[in-house]
Amino acid sequence: MKQANPITACIVGVLLLFITQINAQLKIPEASQRAQVTQRIGITNITIDYGRPSVNNRQIWGKLVPYGYNNLGFGTAKAAPWRAGANSNSTIEFTHDVKVEGKDVKAGVYGLHMAIKEDGGATIILSNNATSWGSYFYDQKEDVVRVDVTTKESVHTEMLTFSFKEVQPNSVIAVLEWEKKEIPFTITVDVKTIVLNGIKNDLRNSSGFTQTNWDRAANYAFNAGELDQALEWINSSITGNFFSKETFANLSLKSQILVKQGKISEAMTFVDKAVALGNTSQIFRLGTGLIQLGQKDKALAISKDNVKNNDNAWPSNYGVAKAYAAIGDYKNAIKAIQTSLNNAPDRFKGRLNGELEKLKKGEDIN
Repeated sequence: MKQANPITACIVGVLLLFITQINAQLKIPEASQRAQVTQRIGITNITIDYGRPSVNNRQIWGKLVPYGYNNLGFGTAKAAPWRAGANSNSTIEFTHDVKVEGKDVKAGVYGLHMAIKEDGGATIILSNNATSWGSYFYDQKEDVVRVDVTTKESVHTEMLTFSFKEVQPNSVIAVLEWEKKEIPFTITVDVKTIVLNGIKNDLRNSSGFTQTNWDRAANYAFNAGELDQALEWINSSITGNFFSKETFANLSLKSQILVKQGKISEAMTFVDKAVALGNTSQIFRLGTGLIQLGQKDKALAISKDNVKNNDNAWPSNYGVAKAYAAIGDYKNAIKAIQTSLNNAPDRFKGRLNGELEKLKKGEDIN
């Protein structure tokens, strides 16, 4: 028998390796289309990446997707959950720390698996292994979290679909829908803590060299109820830094923070300082803000001065109307809003006429 030429064999081997590498790099469609869905909660992105198989007249639950944990006949897993999709791992990614069904999960990318129960429930599993093919190499030791949820019956969904429902400021429900089943799980985000920590870090870099960023930071903290932090940041905007200066924005915000802290007398000194720097519209907004904070008499006083100092501009008279309405003086409120109507642009007259009708009925317009 003729011996193979070693050089020829080597060449053939190299060619086979070359062909294998080319084949490995081919881009062809997967049998089940790949999809991504993303939802932002606060500043946190939640992204699910998954394959979308179709029902295609097949029995899904208990057959194509076996119940529980199974030996899939390939890989290392002897008790594997479902891959929650098709082809490679379904994954879920969080850009910040979250809670999944109340359990802490760090920011990162996780393999997303599900074990479907015959009685109608399901176990949601997040695994540290986010790169394996499907569930064939699933290892329970790599679990980050396991939570049990209740599934729901639904209308027919032909292609497996992940979506986000009941989006709230601090939470969302992620839902897998396929055939006639929904599998929901709740994700919650501590938005306030994440944002405040991010702001603290940002103010240490180039963002901290711009005064308006300190105003924005203080405004967020104020609206989030973090008054001491808001006061610290707005003070940095007003004084003590190379960019610091008194502006209508930072003085009026400081006055609002102080009111919330119960320091009314001190707050009013900053209201007066702000008024000296504000234009008609700014003082109008300051007045409405004081009404919301319960400082109705001060709101009326600065609104009246706004009329005198700004030649009867329509927003100033509107502010007077709102201030009178806040203290229950509807007669003078009606006079003020009628004066405002005389000078207001046409695009605002519909709103003003509507509020005039409320005042005639003795209804507050704040």
